[in-house]
Amino acid sequence: MGEKEGEMPQMLLPFYPEETTHITALLSFEKRDGWVYYFHGGWPVYTHAEDDLKSFRLFTSQLYVSGGCKQADIVRVFGVSAISVKRWVKKYREKGPKAFYESRRFATARVLVPEVVERAQELLNEGKSRKEVAETLGLKEDTLYRAILKGRLTEDKQGKKKT
Repeated sequence: MGEKEGEMPQMLLPFYPEETTHITALLSFEKRDGWVYYFHGGWPVYTHAEDDLKSFRLFTSQLYVSGGCKQADIVRVFGVSAISVKRWVKKYREKGPKAFYESRRFATARVLVPEVVERAQELLNEGKSRKEVAETLGLKEDTLYRAILKGRLTEDKQGKKKT
């Protein structure tokens, strides 16, 4: 369908379903049936499960980095903190999209090698306090406490020596 000479082409305005929430004049999102749909100018551009925080963080970081919206827009519309958005953007800029899907690595107490765990358990079984065990083995009390919480060590509070 061609345009007649002298006629201006008709501009299509963005059409958004009533349920959408605007992030900017051209950018919006809608939650439906457990999914989040993002629209740019009325066109769907991205979707993720409502409880998929990794995808949410990735996409909002991309929106900011690409200039699609401001940090303040993300904070206002989604109710997240500005510092969180800054962290996500930093992660995105440093490592790219894969950074949001990497499994988190938790530091383990490298000082609690099997021999140290065995000796610490012996001392705890003898009724020594955490403080005494830590001093004897040159450990921090927090290290022993975390090992007890994680079940690597057991502490018999009934049989403890009274000091």
